[in-house]
Order: sequence, then C-alpha cells, then structure tokens
Amino acid sequence: MQIPSAGLREEPRRKVRWQPWAKTALSLLMLAVFLFPVYWMIRTSMTPVTALYQNPPQIFPANPSMDAYLDNFVRNRDMLRYIGNSFIIATGTMVLSLLIAVPAAYALARLPLKGKALIMILLLSIQMLPGIMMAMPLFIMFSRVGLIDNYAGLIFADLIHSLPFAVITLRPFFLGLPSGLEEAAKIDGCNKFSAFVRIILPLVKPGLMTVAVFCFLFGWGDFIFALTLSSSDTVKPLTLGLYSFIGQYGTEWNNLMAVATIAALPIIVIFITMQRYVVGGVTSGAMKD
Repeated sequence: MQIPSAGLREEPRRKVRWQPWAKTALSLLMLAVFLFPVYWMIRTSMTPVTALYQNPPQIFPANPSMDAYLDNFVRNRDMLRYIGNSFIIATGTMVLSLLIAVPAAYALARLPLKGKALIMILLLSIQMLPGIMMAMPLFIMFSRVGLIDNYAGLIFADLIHSLPFAVITLRPFFLGLPSGLEEAAKIDGCNKFSAFVRIILPLVKPGLMTVAVFCFLFGWGDFIFALTLSSSDTVKPLTLGLYSFIGQYGTEWNNLMAVATIAALPIIVIFITMQRYVVGGVTSGAMKD
C-alpha cells in the first residue's frame, strides 16, 4: 500500500519541477515567433539585390552588404531630413496632446461637470474613426486656413487620435487619487493651480509617461495624414520616405528594409528605456474606473 502512494506523491513533484522549464520554453518560442519579422527585416536590408529573390530563401544572407544603409544615409541624405521631420511632428504631437489632455482629463475626473458621460462617448467615437475617413475633410479645411505642407497641419491632424487616447488614458489616474488632496493642499497655502502642479501631477507620473510615449508614436508612425496633407520634401516625414521605395514596376526591398530598420530604432529605444513607466502606467490605469 505504501509503494503506490509514494509514486502518487512523486508525480506532482515532477510536474512542479518541469513546469518552469515548460513555461520558459514556450515563452522563448513565442518570443522567436514575434521577433522573426524584425530579424527578416534586418536580414533583407543586408541582402544584395541579386540575392533577394532566391528560391528557397536563405535564412542567413550569404554575402551581407551594407550598401542599402550607405546609399540612403551617407551618399543620399534625404532620409535624414525625413527622420528630422518625423521627430518634429512626433514631438509636437506629444507635447500638444499632453498640454490639452492633462487639464481635460483632470476636469473630467475631479471637477463637478455636467455631461461627462456624453463627453467620454464622443472621445471614444472619435478615437474609433479610421484616419482615412478624416483625411479628406481635414484636407479641405486645412487648405482654406493655410495648414497644408507645414508641421502645424500634420501635428493638428495627428491630435485627432492622440488627444482622445490621452484623455481616456489619463482620466483613471486622476480618479484613483484621494479626494481630499486639493483641500489639504489649500490648507497648506496652495491655490488650485499650484496644488494641481505640485501635488496632483507628480502622483500621476506613470500615466503621463505612458501617454507621452504613445502620443509620440502616433505622430511618428502616421502615414494617412502625411500622405494627404504634405507634398513638399521640406515637411515630408519618414513614413512617406519609406513609401517612395514602392514604385509602379517593383519594390526596392533592401532599401525599404534598411530605412525601416533605422525608423524602428527610436521606437525600440523608447520602449526599452521607458518600459517600466509604460507597463506600470497601462496596468495602473486599467485597474481604475
């Protein structure tokens, strides 16, 4: 009677012993699946034109070359100008979104305003609208006020999606703060504005960092509004620079992937350096109503 019971005790131990290894192996497999397109993008950027269409394709390029990077970033400097334009548009979108969304989200969360539910429904509706539906009305409106082919027009267009997202994301952070913070700050001599700046904003720092990162990416990755509202190289962002490699008679895959690799570097750097704030901000905001 004791031998079977010993065997029954040993089986759960084996499961517990192998369970972490199984989870690790599954996680590594999923990571490889998600990162394989990134590797293939880098591999294609280093593959010579003559070897791009080999069948079957090679996992590792036989003769890797950096010509695509040299052609687009050393010999021809147009892509560097497009990267600078994208930084200006993305930074402007981020700053303007925060300047408007922070007081708006605070008012929707902490002040006794009427029609809060209607405002939230409108923000959600605007955020769900596809950009292609807004491109032509924006072009007609911006062409009448002189916002075509300049940074301001592209930044205002990107606000259509970044601003509702920022307000909706920041509102739960303000809701999660204790209700008596402003009154306590007034007792200590602060007015409404100084209490907001010195007390409230530092407490919602994870939410601010999360919104800043995503609003920057809204401006960095925009294509529809850039294609509609810009035609001059002086304000053309990097997304349109990538589109220039797609022609009527074919696609320059090695040049396209080389520029795409450089375009992805700021995103990777941002998420590596800001990962703690982004993950913490998303999870903290999701836990509040």
